Amino acid sequence: MSRFRKEPDPRFWRLNRSIEFDWRLAPYDIDQSQAHAGALREIGVLDEDELERIRDGLDRVRERIGTHGFEFEEADEDIHMAIERLLGEEIGPLAGKLHTGRSRNDQVATDVAMVVQAHSLRAIELAGATMRRLLELAERHRDWPMPGYTHLQRAQPVYLGHHLLAYFWMLARDVLRFQFALDSASVMPLGSGALAGVNWEIDRGAVADDLGFEHVSANSIDGASNRDFVLDYLSAAAICAMHLSRLGSEIVIWSSSEFGFCELDESFSSGSSIMPQKKNPDSAELLRAKGPRVAADFLALLGTMHALPLTYGKDMQEDKEPLFDAIDTIEPCLEATEGMLAGIAFDRERLEAASGDEMLAATEIADGLVRRGVPFREAHGIVGGLVRDAVEAGKPLSELSVEEMRQRSEQLGEWVFDVLRRESWLESKRIEGGTGSEALAAQIGRAGETLAAVEARVAEERT
Repeated sequence: MSRFRKEPDPRFWRLNRSIEFDWRLAPYDIDQSQAHAGALREIGVLDEDELERIRDGLDRVRERIGTHGFEFEEADEDIHMAIERLLGEEIGPLAGKLHTGRSRNDQVATDVAMVVQAHSLRAIELAGATMRRLLELAERHRDWPMPGYTHLQRAQPVYLGHHLLAYFWMLARDVLRFQFALDSASVMPLGSGALAGVNWEIDRGAVADDLGFEHVSANSIDGASNRDFVLDYLSAAAICAMHLSRLGSEIVIWSSSEFGFCELDESFSSGSSIMPQKKNPDSAELLRAKGPRVAADFLALLGTMHALPLTYGKDMQEDKEPLFDAIDTIEPCLEATEGMLAGIAFDRERLEAASGDEMLAATEIADGLVRRGVPFREAHGIVGGLVRDAVEAGKPLSELSVEEMRQRSEQLGEWVFDVLRRESWLESKRIEGGTGSEALAAQIGRAGETLAAVEARVAEERT
């Protein structure tokens, strides 16, 4: 840099240098440079021969960087300067013309926006594959009873298909969030310059079309300083990782000997270094553990951007490591979830036995009292007392006599024994979104339509 007489202190250089992580921007930076070179040709900064030489040189730089064993030089501060150096090695001083009409501020913002677009779409694609697997499992297990839980205590029976679809809808919301991140990143910052715009009348719309952006930034200050699209991606990834952690946690619990509701395929399990009998659900445990990591990535960048004056500060170099870490975490988690679900096996007998606990019918009995004119709060107390009577007597509700029940309420009678038949507990939930068979069938149909829309959007973006 001509402004300075001294070389950077090595201690500062180590702190300042970002090539160790921003090398991943290389393909995006080269694509952007190809489009920018075309725009410079349109306004006469480059002639046709110069454009061809620059584009050929960039192709050779791309090939060099992609070669196995390629190493950057110690003097390469970041990927932008490294590519400029490599281009100079390929085509000489002409490489210096390429930086006309842009700053590293809008250059890096554009590269990062391109990363967010690409990986938001990838996350949508992977979430869609996991949604498809969940829907297939739900359809196969639509009539398998199991206990639903609150506070990890048996609460009310549901169908396994209904329970699995809860995760389908979580992922459907994740898709919407990743789609928002994709749309947020579809505004091109290039042309914002360092902060005030540039002195060259570049056709930003044409460059945006070349690079696949939907819009260009309306304000140069905002364009250079905006990292909301990264935060949008990190937020979506953090929430998605949280959802996967809940699924992982349930699979860990369900696959334990105490529950025995399911078993993971051996290819997604691990053994013990000392206990030969062990088959551990490590894949599910890792899903459970990864969520806080991605949440920390989101908070790291949120903290970096907090109270940061406009427009650019070197602080914003810290946007890339959290982004890359989140990408490298959420994508394998989604891939592993789909694979894990592909080989999971549920135990119908264990699920049915657990769902047959008569205590799960307590709400049904309370509702029966309401239908006989008892206010719900009073009915709740009556049935709570009835449950206590059964527990203290050491017998199920169905073994209480009518006389014993009527000590709690004259409204209790023979009809209670009909309610205690398990099938009525499930099929009484006919309301839209409930676990009853008809409602579940409608939900499966709606899930299929939602999945088709997700897959169609991915196909559209890929073309």
